This record gives sequence, C-alpha cells and structure tokens, in this order.
Amino acid sequence: MMEEREDSETKPLHQDAGGSHVRRINPKKGILEMMLRPIRWLRMLSEELHWSFVLGVVIVYGISQGFGVGLSRVSTQYYMKDEQKVQPSQAQVLIGIIHFPWIVKPLWGLLTDIVPILGYRRRPYFIFAGFLGVISMLILSLHKNLHLGFALLSLVAGSAGIAIADVAIDACVTQHAISHTYLAGDMQSLCGMSSSIGALLGFSLSGFFVHLVGAKGVFGLLAIPASLVVLVGILLRESQVRNFAYRRVKEKIVDASKAMWTTLKCRDVWRSCLYMYLSLALGLHIHEGMFYWYTDAKEGPSFSQEVVGSIFSFGAVGSLFGVLLYQNFLKNHPFRDILFWAQLLHGVSGLLDLVLVLRINLKLGMPDYFFVVVDETVSRMIGRIKWMPFLVLSSKLCPSGIEGTFFALIMSIDHIGLLSSAWSGGLVLHMLNVTRTQFDNLWIAIVIRSLLRLIPIGFLFLIPRSDPNLSILPSEMLRTKRGNDVLEPENIEMATLVNSI
Repeated sequence: MMEEREDSETKPLHQDAGGSHVRRINPKKGILEMMLRPIRWLRMLSEELHWSFVLGVVIVYGISQGFGVGLSRVSTQYYMKDEQKVQPSQAQVLIGIIHFPWIVKPLWGLLTDIVPILGYRRRPYFIFAGFLGVISMLILSLHKNLHLGFALLSLVAGSAGIAIADVAIDACVTQHAISHTYLAGDMQSLCGMSSSIGALLGFSLSGFFVHLVGAKGVFGLLAIPASLVVLVGILLRESQVRNFAYRRVKEKIVDASKAMWTTLKCRDVWRSCLYMYLSLALGLHIHEGMFYWYTDAKEGPSFSQEVVGSIFSFGAVGSLFGVLLYQNFLKNHPFRDILFWAQLLHGVSGLLDLVLVLRINLKLGMPDYFFVVVDETVSRMIGRIKWMPFLVLSSKLCPSGIEGTFFALIMSIDHIGLLSSAWSGGLVLHMLNVTRTQFDNLWIAIVIRSLLRLIPIGFLFLIPRSDPNLSILPSEMLRTKRGNDVLEPENIEMATLVNSI
C-alpha cells in the first residue's frame, strides 16, 4: 500500500472525458529525460562496445577530423586566395589534389590489417599519422614565401596523416559493426555527431583565428589536433602479434586482394559502390567559386574572415541536425527510401545559391548574411542525411578479416567521386570564365550543378532495398577468423596513461 501511495504521488492520475484514468506527464521530468537521453545513449554504447571505442571515435572523428578540418578549410581557402594568389578554378583542382591520400585509403587499410609494426597493427600507424600531421602543419606555418608546389606537398602530407588515422579507427568501427549489427546505425551516428560537433567548434573559431593570426598561423594551431592522434597511438592497448611471418606479407596482400575482388563481385556490393560514386561525382563541386564570390568587394557581399567562419559554423549545426534526424527518425528506414528524398532535396537546395548570386534575396528584403546562413544550414543538413546511409551501408558491405581494408576501399571510391566532382567543377568554372574578379556566369554553374544532382535518382535501383538493421553480405563472409593474424574487436581498448608507462 505504501508503494502504491508513493507511486500515485509521483505520477498522479486524472480522469479524461471518457472517465478513464490517464497519467499526467511532469514537464520538468520530460525536459530532464530529454537532456539525459544522449548521456544514456553514450553509456549504452560504452557498455556494449567498450568505453575505449567511444573515446577513440571522439578523438579521431571529433578533434582530429571535425575540429581540425573545420579550422583547416577556412585557412586553406584564404591561404590559396591571399597567399598563393590562385584563381577559383585552380583552387578547385588543388583542393582535389589535397584529398588524394583519401583515394589511396585501401593502401593504408592493407598496411594496418596485414603489416604489424613491432607486433602492433594500430598503435604505430596512429603515431606515424600524428607526427606526419604535426610536421607538415609546422612547415606551412613557419616557412616564409613557400613555393606553391611545396605548400601543396605539405597540405597533401597533412591530409595523409588524417586519412591514415581515419583508416585505423574505421577498422574498429567495421569490426564492431559485424559483431554488433544492430548498433551499426548508432555507431555511424556517433561518428557523425562527433565530427559535426567538432566541425562546429572548428568553424566557429576559424574566422576569428584567421583574422587574428592569419592563415599560416592557423596551420600552426592545427599541429595540436595532430599531436592528439599521437596520444591515441600511445594510449591504445592492443594484443601484440607474436612471431609474425613478414615473409608472408606478399602472400597476405594477394589473399586480401582476392578477398576484396570476391566481395566486389557480389551483386549488392558493386551496385552500391557504383551508385555512391555516381551520386558524389554528379554533385559538381563549385564551392571555391562561391567562396571567391562571398569575399569579393564588388560583385559579392564582401564577407570578412569572421563572417565566413560563422557561416561554416552554421553549416556544421545543420550537419549535426542531419545526424540527429537520421539517428532518431530515419535510421530504420530502407536505404533506397531515404536516398530518394535526400537526393531530391539535395538538388532543389542547390538553387538557393542561384537566388543569392542573382541578388533576388535583396529584392525580397532578405540580407545576404541571413540568406547565406539559411542556405548553408539547410544544404549541410541535407548533405549529412544523404551521407549517413552511405556510411551505414558501407560498413555492412565489409567482409570479416579485411574490414579496415575493404571499408577503406569503399571510402576511396567515394573520394574518387568527390575528386571527380571537384575537378569537373573546376573545369566548368574555367569554361564559364569565373575568375577572382569575374562572376557573371557563376549562376550558370549553379544551374548545371542543381540539374546534375537529380540524375542519381534514376539509378536508385542499384541500392539494395533491405532492412538497414540486417546483414547484407552472405553469412560465410561475416565469420570472424581466429588466430594470431587477425585482430579481434575485444582486443582493442584504450589503456590508461599509468598502464602505458
């Protein structure tokens, strides 16, 4: 009786019009539950997947990629525009070259999966990636009048450091996706959320730092996220591979290549990869042309560094909203249904840039900054919703034993699509004579881009129409191999600093 009384006091009953008893919901408790939900979600992931995995994702995705890339994007654009004095079409091509290390991700994946260093498969690669990033960023920051070729080489090296660390953490993600299929969407949401929050902070501070210390000074600050990647390699505890036969490395590479080829021949795998490439390649990247227009004093709104950084920070907020929408409402829907609406909205949202460039927003009484913020937020949100199913689908296409390598292969296909988009966008800007000071034909490039974004809808039949919570590959490809040559998911954890010493 006492328990019933206490329960009735905490959750009082009242009668509705029909006379039935209904629980009243305490508004304060509802708000508290909403605030505690993310904490409970992280606790659930930590209990299911181990806290070290969650921490590793936050460091690599949130700090190195999210925050670091948020700072580097704005600084690189101003570095190319103000320090190197390149044209928009040239900057478009150079940005594509900077991302070349992401195309050869299968190479990094093969090395981390097959070639241990001093008996470890992950730690040495994290340490190498971190030092590579630190050295390249310091060169860009401290060297005066650096030639464009050497500057490009340093930027490529920094990008390689991020890519290698990304492959190492992706291997952990795909291993857990195989052993915990029902949490695949949650894991990708964690990755996307960490990246989005980090990017929000990075973009929010990027314009301020570029104005305060210049683009080269920001490169010096970027050595800090790279150094944290080194720390991950130091703290990472993994079982040591003993008596590894390095003479069999060639044989293992051949075996891994055969396994990847066998997997690629699966109908659902190659069709999914083809769609992902087409969807990204037909996006037509013209961001550099828009950036030069943003900062132009005559034709454009002449935004300052702080304003540009704040615009990108709102884009990060939109990206985070996209992750939250996918996590809470879309992750259980079939891939094909989500991609149809995301691709359609992706094409339509591109026309917002047309309204801006033609100055229609001013005729409607909407200031440039307000309209650009809305444009960036909506575009990034839709882009993230479109990207999340790709990540979940990619993790489900990876066979056991070469998870990191094959996931890297799929991601490299995606980055080839992004490179194709960047270079084709640079070609379009060049053909339309969009330069540092000439933007008369920029609106034509925007129209072409928006139309091309709609074409992938016609290829949605390539995507499997299956439950996203179920496995796609045959069961024999998902069997976990045992032995010294395979790293089990449970062997990966972050050691405390005391234990590592």
